[in-house]
Amino acid sequence: MSDKVRTEFVSRGPYQAKPHLIFPKRQDGRSCHHQYFYRKLVNGERIKRSWLLYSQKNDSLYCFCCKLFSQKEYKLIIAGLNDWKNCHQLLKTHENTPEHTKHMESWKELEFRLQKGQTIDRTEMALTDIERKRWCEVVTRLVAIIQSLAERNMGLRGTCDTLNKPNNGNFLKEVELMAMFDPVMKEHVAKVKRGASHTTYLGKNIQNELIECIGERISAHMIEEIKKAKYYSIILDCTPDISHTEQLSVILSIVTMEEMPQVKEHFMGFLVAEESTGESLSSLILDRLQELNIPFEDCRGQSYDNGANMRGKNKGAQARLLELNPRALFVPCGAHTLNLVLADAAKSSLDATGYFGYLQKLFTLFSASTKRWDILMSHVTTTLKSWSETRWESRVNSIGVVRPFSRGHVPPCRSEVPRYAWVTDFFINLLIYSGFEMATRPHARV
Repeated sequence: MSDKVRTEFVSRGPYQAKPHLIFPKRQDGRSCHHQYFYRKLVNGERIKRSWLLYSQKNDSLYCFCCKLFSQKEYKLIIAGLNDWKNCHQLLKTHENTPEHTKHMESWKELEFRLQKGQTIDRTEMALTDIERKRWCEVVTRLVAIIQSLAERNMGLRGTCDTLNKPNNGNFLKEVELMAMFDPVMKEHVAKVKRGASHTTYLGKNIQNELIECIGERISAHMIEEIKKAKYYSIILDCTPDISHTEQLSVILSIVTMEEMPQVKEHFMGFLVAEESTGESLSSLILDRLQELNIPFEDCRGQSYDNGANMRGKNKGAQARLLELNPRALFVPCGAHTLNLVLADAAKSSLDATGYFGYLQKLFTLFSASTKRWDILMSHVTTTLKSWSETRWESRVNSIGVVRPFSRGHVPPCRSEVPRYAWVTDFFINLLIYSGFEMATRPHARV
């Protein structure tokens, strides 16, 4: 480890576990505890071990000062300590060794000199501090650009990753725009153009890292809010994406503990559902909650659609989760239930089925050709709407556009022909009146 890196770590100080952190348990049931970060003296007083670090990635403990100054290799430096059964004794033995005491003195002495500015290379340290502040200002602006693009749901990259190119993407275009008015970004872009620095923080890799860091901070804030509220409900739904991969969206609903309580729903990400069975989906959500260190015992509600794999009373996801937590009551989605009721009720009526069928054929007739659509727009001030098979509210929009033509006198028609068919005839006659040859276009017939 170089002196520059060591100095940077000392200036930042050790990162210790936060008080609300829930440590993961291993298969034997053992885990790290917050009590390991304190040393108990003979008189009963507890002193915090400022040198002890915890790695969430490796689930291990490390010695900060020995990691920086020691040349030896042992668990608290290289692999980390995760022997939770003997952890108390091992930490006590380590902190009483002469080598640990020596490294503690070196750490505190360097920390004191950095705070007082009394290091031997004070000039170099001052230049390093100026460079550090400059990079902090640059990264702050880059993060702001990414947040602005993300809020508008806009992509970052283009086909080129070079400044001042036509297709270099929204991110670099925003950097170029900011450089026109902001002195910090102007200086940074000028250095990039001169090739004064190989590190630009403008490439695709650093963009992905910044997005990941922002996402982690947002997730940490949401998890902290969920733990503060303690009780929550689960909302799940499976949807295939454009690559035909089944994705399970996870949403946790809470009531915030504030002066004015609010109901909030936090989106915790997508999970790839390789199988759509109740067992597989319940395992997915339980694993996700364990990764987020959110106890499932605090769950008080479940809300899914009316699929058999979700709401099944024997093998559905809600039944399996209810066995683990009897207080996680299942409530079916009200909107989805109402949609099913309306769809089934409409299908039971032949008139309703035929009416919506005619509306869909009208939309298909005009939307399949730009010429037919222009004829429609030249005679009426409304546009036809399509309807979805699974979204009943979309059919309201399809009715609204033809409602003006349904008012008034209905022309007489034969009994075997539906009385709403004249609306379709009206639009077809509109095409014939405009000179559109229906006989030569069999695909345009309704």
